[in-house]
Amino acid sequence: MVGIQSFGAYVPFCRLSRSEIAQAWGGKSGGGEKAVANHDEDSVTMAVAAGMNCLNGVNPQSIDGLYFASTTFPYKEKQSAALLAAALDLRSDIFTADFSGSLRAGTSAIRSAIDAIKAGSAKKVMVIVSDLRTGYPNGTHEKDFGDGSASFILSSDDSLAVVEGSYNITNEINDVWRSDKDTFVQSWEDRFVREKGYLKVLSETVSDILKEYNMDAKDFNKVVFYAPNPKLLSAVARKLGFDPKIQVQDSLYDMVGNTGAALAPMLLCAALEKAEPEDRILFAGYGDGSEAFILKVTKQIREFKPNRSVQIQLSTKKMINYQKYLRWREIIPVQPPSRPPTERPSAVALWRDSKGGLGLYGVKCKNCGTAQYPAQRVCIKCHEKDQFEPYRFADKRGKLITFSHDNLAATTDLPVTVAVVDFDEGGRIMCDMTDKDSDEIKVGMPVEMTFRKVRYAGSIYDYWWKCVPVRI
Repeated sequence: MVGIQSFGAYVPFCRLSRSEIAQAWGGKSGGGEKAVANHDEDSVTMAVAAGMNCLNGVNPQSIDGLYFASTTFPYKEKQSAALLAAALDLRSDIFTADFSGSLRAGTSAIRSAIDAIKAGSAKKVMVIVSDLRTGYPNGTHEKDFGDGSASFILSSDDSLAVVEGSYNITNEINDVWRSDKDTFVQSWEDRFVREKGYLKVLSETVSDILKEYNMDAKDFNKVVFYAPNPKLLSAVARKLGFDPKIQVQDSLYDMVGNTGAALAPMLLCAALEKAEPEDRILFAGYGDGSEAFILKVTKQIREFKPNRSVQIQLSTKKMINYQKYLRWREIIPVQPPSRPPTERPSAVALWRDSKGGLGLYGVKCKNCGTAQYPAQRVCIKCHEKDQFEPYRFADKRGKLITFSHDNLAATTDLPVTVAVVDFDEGGRIMCDMTDKDSDEIKVGMPVEMTFRKVRYAGSIYDYWWKCVPVRI
């Protein structure tokens, strides 16, 4: 049977308290905080982070397909899944596809991956779901929306949880949407959205899948539902006969927020981290309809160790203020620095350096085994010439050798910290440091690599790798 072989989620390091937003506008807080993507993060960079957490002992070259789901792609006409495949070091002969246009894009991608494996067109498919939605300032969505991502590897071998059944309903409704001319998410009147949309459709989908497979509420140890907020989650659970305190997976609303298409997949990751063999999980997404899945956990779950658990990521954070959030999202205009305009990245140079740049490849000497970055022709240790094999540094750790703070750079997050890092296994790189606390940076501190936006110029997003302090 097809099932989940590996999984991983990503919660951004930065958080914004809802009371901070309320204080700025004089409204009610609602309590808790939300996860906020850094100024150099977007749905693609968060997807890479989740994907690397998911490739936990799995050879990336074994992946046959990559499906990327989001409602907030950086490009309107350019496939983001191809970019992810390069950053995650997947093969070039795999099938890649983007899924978008709905909050259930993630569950649709999972359904398509299951069908591809069943049909025999792929043996192992990676699905990544990531979202970074923006609500109107002083609006309900601004407080509700958080950022995050989740990733799964689906296969018919060594599954942690097998898919016993699935069911879906399509429903045309303008409840929550964003047109090609909108920056902020739109929604209709609350009662209509609640009663004719979410509660009606999700309830119908779950009721139908239980009927289809001759099950009822007591057959499940955990239910994982998309929900705009905890109140609606409890309402739909009670309506369907589930115990909100025992069976329902926590919505993470107070710590992360509503992460859009990524919410239900992130909650599934959190549920699987605590699952036991033989547990049965009911998993459902929502958006212009609903998709539901019945999962049964296998004994393999006991041997699986998450690379970075959701719980650990929730406890590792840095609070930011509302003013910084507005700058990062470019919601308010600020005077740019008096600098020449940023030069447009060269498409030719980006293409030529795809493996070394997006994949962060250097070389390793075949003669003495010394890893070297950037790629060389002559080994710095044994001096052999042209005796190298490709060597990936994206998943390697290192130590900070020196650094400098730039307070005059053209950025929305000063200072820019330029760092020199020596990798533990050899190789040296000069890059920016991100997700940092400037006062805590010290020479010799351990760091690791993270995929981020470097700049946006001439309608091109330029991505590369930065370093972050090791916290997990």
